[in-house]
Order: sequence, then structure tokens, then C-alpha cells
Amino acid sequence: MASGEWRAKKKTMPANGQSKAKHYKELLVWQKGIALAKLVYRLTVRFPREEKFGLTSQIRRAAVSVPSNIAEGQARQSTKEFLQFLSHAEGSLAELETQILLSVELGFVWQEDVKEILAKIDELQKMLVGLKRKLEEVSPLATRHSPLSSRAGYAR
Repeated sequence: MASGEWRAKKKTMPANGQSKAKHYKELLVWQKGIALAKLVYRLTVRFPREEKFGLTSQIRRAAVSVPSNIAEGQARQSTKEFLQFLSHAEGSLAELETQILLSVELGFVWQEDVKEILAKIDELQKMLVGLKRKLEEVSPLATRHSPLSSRAGYAR
């Protein structure tokens, strides 16, 4: 992944090197998450009818969860909250990858059918790691735990 690839498309960086997208739709990682969800929907159309409320539903939900969590996190007020939602998106990607691999194992689709989806999952995982790393650099206090001062003085 190229440095800064997670950032918004067609956006110039201010002189201070720090930029917050004004809207989640400007984030390249969100745009790629939407593209992944569309691919997943196209793939699952071919799944057996009896899986409509089973694996088909789970796979679609996990795919939709990726850009949804990115959007919700970016809309939050703090970097700490954004990082938390990016972690949720990472979890959804792992869930999606597992379910896609299972769909191959069950014979619903061929390995060749999921090649592009698995590549996009890998790309998004790398982009999320890069984005999280960048956000932690910009706001290191957002990732540190605060001491539990409210418990000070209490005997166990």
C-alpha cells in the first residue's frame, strides 16, 4: 500500500500534513469497502436458495459492516472512537474472509469465484492497519489507557 493510500481521493494535503476527510465518502478505504460489499452481493446471488437466511445473510451482513463501521467511526467526534470502529471493521473483514472460505469448502462457489473478493479483503485489511497507525501517530493519547483513579483508595 502506498503511503497515505487510505486517504480521500482527489484531496490535497494541507501544509501541516494533517487532513481529516470532511465526510466518510471521501475516504478511499470506505469507497473500497463499498466496492467489496457489491462484489459480495453479486457472488451470493449464486448461493443455494436454502442458504438465504443462513450463510448468504451472514456474508452480506459482514460485508456491509465494513464500510458501515468506517463511516460511523469517521463521523464520531474523537480519534479514539474512530479507532474503535476501525477495529470493528477489521473484525468484520476477518468474519467475511472466514465465511467466504467456508462457502468454497461447502461447494457453493469455486475458489476462482472468490479470488477477487479475497484480494480486496487483504487490501482493505492492510489499508485499515495503515489508517489506524496514522491516526495513532497523530493522536497517540487516543490509544493509551487512563489509570482507574476511581478505584484508588478502595480496599479489596
